[in-house]
Amino acid sequence: MPVSRTERLLNLLIALLNTRYGLGRGDLREKVYHDTSGNDVAFGRMFERDKNDLRRMGFEVETLTDTGWAEDDSTTTRYRIGKDSNRLPEVQFGPEEWTVLLLASQLWERAALGTAARSAVRKLQSSGSLAAVELPAGVQPRIKPAGQAFDDLVAAMHARHPVAFTYLAGSTGREELRTIEPWGLGSRFGQWYLMGYDRARQAPRHFRLSRFTSAVTTLDKDTYTPPPGFNIREELDTLPELPLRTAVVRVRKGRLLALRRRAADGKGVPPAPAEETDDGGYDTLGLPFRDPEVLAEEIASYGPDAVAVAPGELVAAVRRRLRAAAEFSASPKPRYEFPGAGAGARSTGKGTSEDQLQRMLQLVPFLVHNQGLRIEEVASHFGISRRQLESDLHILICSGLPGGYPDDLLDIQWEDGRVYISQDLDLTRPVRFTVEEASALLTGVETLRGLPGVAGGGALEAVALKLSAAAGEEGRRAAALSGPPVTPVTPAAADMHGTVRDAIAGGRQLRLTYLSPQRDSLTVRDVDPVRLYSQDDVWYFEAYCHLVQGTRNFRLDRVQELEPNGREVSATVPAAGGSPDRLFTPNNGDTTVTVQLTRQGRGLAEDYYAERVAELPDGGMVVDIRFGNTAWLPMFVAQHGGTARILAPDELGDAARHWIADALAKYDG
Repeated sequence: MPVSRTERLLNLLIALLNTRYGLGRGDLREKVYHDTSGNDVAFGRMFERDKNDLRRMGFEVETLTDTGWAEDDSTTTRYRIGKDSNRLPEVQFGPEEWTVLLLASQLWERAALGTAARSAVRKLQSSGSLAAVELPAGVQPRIKPAGQAFDDLVAAMHARHPVAFTYLAGSTGREELRTIEPWGLGSRFGQWYLMGYDRARQAPRHFRLSRFTSAVTTLDKDTYTPPPGFNIREELDTLPELPLRTAVVRVRKGRLLALRRRAADGKGVPPAPAEETDDGGYDTLGLPFRDPEVLAEEIASYGPDAVAVAPGELVAAVRRRLRAAAEFSASPKPRYEFPGAGAGARSTGKGTSEDQLQRMLQLVPFLVHNQGLRIEEVASHFGISRRQLESDLHILICSGLPGGYPDDLLDIQWEDGRVYISQDLDLTRPVRFTVEEASALLTGVETLRGLPGVAGGGALEAVALKLSAAAGEEGRRAAALSGPPVTPVTPAAADMHGTVRDAIAGGRQLRLTYLSPQRDSLTVRDVDPVRLYSQDDVWYFEAYCHLVQGTRNFRLDRVQELEPNGREVSATVPAAGGSPDRLFTPNNGDTTVTVQLTRQGRGLAEDYYAERVAELPDGGMVVDIRFGNTAWLPMFVAQHGGTARILAPDELGDAARHWIADALAKYDG
């Protein structure tokens, strides 16, 4: 029976790690691959692919040749992996430093960097037991990457491939195709920026991701070299913030209270037109704004309740989004099929042999240092099911040195529900960080600076220094990524943050006056706070609301008044129990909605915790998402401007189409 690709890669790795003089292709082909086909070309291609896969995982495969012989002579060329060249240096952290590490790893909730951050922490944990840590009570900051474009740009940047995309130029207002060598990606002023070399203009340029009008295409057959010492934080510090301007927007009478308050509270804004009655049942407001694309996304989501009047670039941006949403919603429905119930439907990414092998290489040192753990604890630590863990263990116990003798195999037992390892074949130290892992952790640590409630005493600086030393060259390349600040942006928000944090820690109720955009109303509520969490610098808190007798999420910047009410939290409220993996918790009364996403909108599947995923040939996908309130779904479709539409239930799809058509009629007559 042929072995799986994962098992083949693992056996090749063990063989190359445990040879001093190297192994030739003939030995590897016979003893590791067990290939008797006689097809040298096919074997050569397979071997080269496997070597490249091992290199991507951090293993340097050395090529050795005898003096006087060429490297392309397969009879005299040997291969090996140095035992120390690929290993993560030993590094120790104290309890406060572990607090910083865990918070930093949780920042990247979704996407590739989320997986990389969790992998990096498991590598650090694999060389010893996790120190007893106490995370700040209920505090869970998160970074919200800018959709699928963010993932594509990070992958291309780390692999050093150029990218191509269409971009709405601020100077001309026209969409233009750009081919860029991506040097760095970072967040400033609430926006994500790409900085790199524009090949057409033959000069460095920066690009706001909010102005991308197409998916990112990676030119994977081409490579580039970034300038030495490039630091995205230093480059972004030189960017001026966009000037504050005034937009003229017509707002339906009696609607959009939150927007009206923003218009009334605008400070440092050029004089806005006075509110006046419009014959069509609308009021005219002046709104402060900096980026027309950001404001256009919001105005488009309000559909016919808000109509942009000026400036012209804002009007054009809203109309463009609405038209794209209308065209996508009216296009033919795709053919799709969700995976079966046993296929693990939730994940939006495909598990690979490399993913499984990397997990197993973390599993072996973890078991060495944590003998006798219950199998459920091990599975939970790695975020997999018991069935997946047992599949990994079965592959491990069948893997080892080419001889195949009992002492040449990994020896792992799980008896009475506990796991033990007695033969590790020198896999006791985790593999060094990949570029993605180093970037995720180091960027996360830097982002935590200034966050209230984070461990002090120089823990942040100590963790940054230790991680940089352990990461080596991969750590230096982390300077190409910079996250947004996660600190509350105003003194009032900082005060509320502290009030909620203290109430969570002390188990006390709060009374708040809350502005609900969906209801267009102010309500007074008594709540039992459970946890604080953020998306970039926008902070929310989850609480049990006694007004609606259920769990709700409240944005701090929509809280008008907040104070303790003198009562303890009720016994019906579940304890926070640390920070959960998900920001939003599904409820029994949620509605399951089938949504189609384009390739550009794929990131929404992770943002909204898609429960089933069906891939489409064009790179898009169809997903099932649970929503607690479906009344705002037309706003959801309009906001995302042609990257998302509702397929089912039909009445929700129809409501979104009518909403968008009514909005377009305000612009197109």
